[in-house]
Amino acid sequence: MQLLTGYDGAMNLANTLTIGRLVLAPVFFVLVFLPIWAGVLQVSSVVLLWIIFVIIEVSDAADGKIARSRDEVTDLGKVMDPFADVISRLTYFVAFTAIGIMPAWILLVILYREYGIVFIRLLLIRKGVALAARPGGKIKAVLYAVSGAAGLAMITIQRTGVLPEMFDGLFTFAQIVYVAAALFAIGSFVDYLVIFKRKVAA
Repeated sequence: MQLLTGYDGAMNLANTLTIGRLVLAPVFFVLVFLPIWAGVLQVSSVVLLWIIFVIIEVSDAADGKIARSRDEVTDLGKVMDPFADVISRLTYFVAFTAIGIMPAWILLVILYREYGIVFIRLLLIRKGVALAARPGGKIKAVLYAVSGAAGLAMITIQRTGVLPEMFDGLFTFAQIVYVAAALFAIGSFVDYLVIFKRKVAA
């Protein structure tokens, strides 16, 4: 924390919300698996997972707006915000893949895309450029959020036994959303590559 406060006024409200996503992501993961590992919190884990999910997604939508409205946009925030998004959403997807909800190949595509973007950002940082989120990346983020909600809805049905007749339809919907998310992930990666080429050539 002390290191961050010396970095371009980093510890403002927006960046604090961003850090909150980084803290909540592993808590989400543990709550997905705790009923499987220990046989406890079968139903209450669902409530906690939804609360964490909503906090993560709302803070993702809010932190950038707060930073701009308060004139507190920092280079660290430009980098840390998408990093927190990646950590939180990949946490969803790793958990969903491990319990058989998300296909492994989609997780692999998303992992390749996200780590590729991290690599591009690191290269641009060496040139003194902080690459903010792109419009295509924002659409991808919405699909990631919908994917997370669909997976969490299936977990809810499995653990609570509520509306079991909806599970098969929800599973099909989730697979469609997952494929769409993977396709947009690829498309947004190509967009970032184009921007990277322009920045390097500049």
